[in-house]
Amino acid sequence: MSKKLFIRLILPGLLLSVLLFWGSSQAEHRASVSVKGIVTDPAGQIIPWVHVIATNTGTGEQYRTTGDSQGRFSFQNLPPGLYDIKAGLVGFKTVVRRGVQVKAGKTVEVKFTLEMKAFDERITAEELTEYQVETGKPVVGGVRVSKTRAPSREGLAAAPPPGVRRQDFNTEEYDRIYENQFLAALTNPLSTFSIDVDTASYSNVRRFIRDNRFPLKDAVRIEEMINYFNYDYALPGKKHPFSINAELSSCPWNLEHRLIHIGLQGRQMERKNLPPSNLVFLLDVSGSMDSPYKLPLLQTAFKLLVKELGDKDRVSIVVYAGAAGLVLPSTPAKYKEKIIEAIHRLKAGGSTAGGAGIQLAYKAAMENFIKDGNNRIILATDGDFNVGISSTSELVRMIEEKRKQGIFLTILGFGMGNYKDSRMEQLADKGNGNYYYIDNLLEAKKVFIDDMRGTLFTIAKDVKIQVEFNPAKVKAYRLVGYENRILKKEDFADDTKDAGELGAGHTVTVLYEIIPFGSQEEIPGVDELKYQQTKIDPQAFKSKEIMTVKLRYKAPDGDISQLIEYPLIDKNIELQHSSDNFRFSAAVAEFGMLLRDSEFKGSASFENVLKLARGAKGSDYYGYRSEFIRMVEMCQLIK
Repeated sequence: MSKKLFIRLILPGLLLSVLLFWGSSQAEHRASVSVKGIVTDPAGQIIPWVHVIATNTGTGEQYRTTGDSQGRFSFQNLPPGLYDIKAGLVGFKTVVRRGVQVKAGKTVEVKFTLEMKAFDERITAEELTEYQVETGKPVVGGVRVSKTRAPSREGLAAAPPPGVRRQDFNTEEYDRIYENQFLAALTNPLSTFSIDVDTASYSNVRRFIRDNRFPLKDAVRIEEMINYFNYDYALPGKKHPFSINAELSSCPWNLEHRLIHIGLQGRQMERKNLPPSNLVFLLDVSGSMDSPYKLPLLQTAFKLLVKELGDKDRVSIVVYAGAAGLVLPSTPAKYKEKIIEAIHRLKAGGSTAGGAGIQLAYKAAMENFIKDGNNRIILATDGDFNVGISSTSELVRMIEEKRKQGIFLTILGFGMGNYKDSRMEQLADKGNGNYYYIDNLLEAKKVFIDDMRGTLFTIAKDVKIQVEFNPAKVKAYRLVGYENRILKKEDFADDTKDAGELGAGHTVTVLYEIIPFGSQEEIPGVDELKYQQTKIDPQAFKSKEIMTVKLRYKAPDGDISQLIEYPLIDKNIELQHSSDNFRFSAAVAEFGMLLRDSEFKGSASFENVLKLARGAKGSDYYGYRSEFIRMVEMCQLIK
C-alpha cells in the first residue's frame, strides 16, 4: 500500500479509534460517583447530616459518608459488587436498601425515607455508637470515609431546602467580634474579664464544617471552642469550690512569643448530694421550628434530660408560638411518662411570642420555687423572637431582675438559616446560665447526660479574673478570645457587677499570648505623660513571677465575693514537654484563629494544629478530641 493511500484511508480511522477510546476513558474517570442519593422524612422534608453506611456483601468491607445540610450524600469509587446501604440518624428509624448493584463507571441513585422514632422507643447504646462516626469510636470492618468535593469558601450560604425562599433561609445573626490587641504591660498591667463556660460556638462551627463550609468569622468565639473540652486539672481543696492551675511555654503559632495557659477546675457534685431542681422547660414551637433538625430534635433531647432527673425534681413546660401557654404544670419528675407525653404532643406553627413565653416561664418558676434548690429555666429555641417583648434590651432587663430572685436561665440553640446567635448568647449571660448549641442528638447527650451536673448546678457565680503582669518579664500581652467578656479594672472588686457562673465539675481555660520583656518587636504605645512617670519597681526585676492571677467569686446564693491569688513562675518549659492540657488548648486556639483568619495567626496552619492535637489527645474517654481532629482534617479538604 502506498504512503498516500495509508494517510487517506487508514490513518483517519486509527485516529478516530484512539480519540473514542481516550474519550470513553476520560468519561469513565469522571464518573467517579458510584452511589448518590437524598434522605427525606415521610412529608418530603430533607433530613440533614444522616450517616450512610455501604457494606460490600461479598467482602464485608464498609464505607461511610455523611449527608450534607440538604440531605444529599454520595460514595466515590466503590469497588463493583453488591452492597447493602443503610441510612441512619440517632432518633430516627434506620432504613436498609439491600442488594444495590454497583458497576464500574456507573452512578446508582438511592433514596431514603426516615421516620422519627416514637417517644416510647428506646434509643440504645448500640445505636449511639453505630452512628457516632464523628467521635472516633472503632467500627468493625474496613471503615473508609468518602471525600466529597466541597464548595468554595465564598459559598457560605447553603442552598435553601425545597419550598424555602433563600431570603428567608439565610438570616443568621452574629455579633461582630473585634479581636483583642496586644497591650503594653508597663502602661496596662491589669487584664480583667468575666469567665465563660458557654460552648455554643464550637458545636455551631462543627455544623458549618460538617456541611463542607467554613463558618462565618463572627460565629467563631475562640474561648467557647477551647472550653468545649474538659481538661485534666488538679482538683480543688476544701476551702474554695475550684482550683487554679497555670502553665507557661512557647507559642506554637509564633515562636518569638510565649503562651500562658490558665485553668480552673470546679468541684464535682455526687448525684446523691445534688439539691432538688425546679425546672421550667420553655420551648419554642413557632413556625420557624418546623423542621427535622429543630422541634423533633428538641423533643428527643429533652426526653434524654427527663430520664436523668431524680424523683425530688419537678418539671413545668411552657411553650410559645403566636401566644404563650402552660402545657404542663409543675410535675414531680418521678412521673416521667407524663412529662414525656406532654413533650411528644408539641407541634410547630405560628409566630414567635418569645417575650411572653419568658414572662410566663418565670411566673411558673416563682410559683414552684425551691428554697436552697436549683431553680432554672431551660429555653430551647432558634432565637427568632418577633412578637411581644422582642427587643434584646427589654428581655435583658427582665432577666437581670429575675436572676436576683434566684432563678437562672440556660439557653439551648437549635437549627440553621434564621439562627439568632447574638441574642441568645446575651440572654444566657444575663440570666446567670449557660448557652449551648444542639446540632445533633449526641450533643444533646453531652449537655444533658455527660455534663448534666455542670449544666444544671451552679457552684459559684460572678466569677471574675484579673491578671497583673510583671512588666519586667512581659513587654506586651493579648487575651485570646473573651472579647465580649472584658471588664473594666474597677469592676473586679465591685460586687455589684455581674460576671460568669461556674457549674459543678466544669473547667474554664484561658490563654494569653505574651511578648517577652526585651523583645525588639514594636507594639502600640501612647505618648509620654505630662504629670506622672511610669516606672518599673526594681523589685520586679528580682522577682521570678511573670504574673499574678487574681480571682473573685460568690457563692450561688451569696452577695459578697471572695478573693484568691495565684502567682505564676516561668519554669522555661519547652513546648514538647508541656502538658496535654497546654498543647491541646493551644491547638484549638490556633484552629479558631485560622477559621477567623486572625491578624495574629502568625505561622498557624491546619498541619500544625493536627500535630499538636494528635500529640495531646490523651485518654479521650468520650471521643471529643478525636472528633476535633477529624474536623480539622475536613477543613483541609474545603477549598
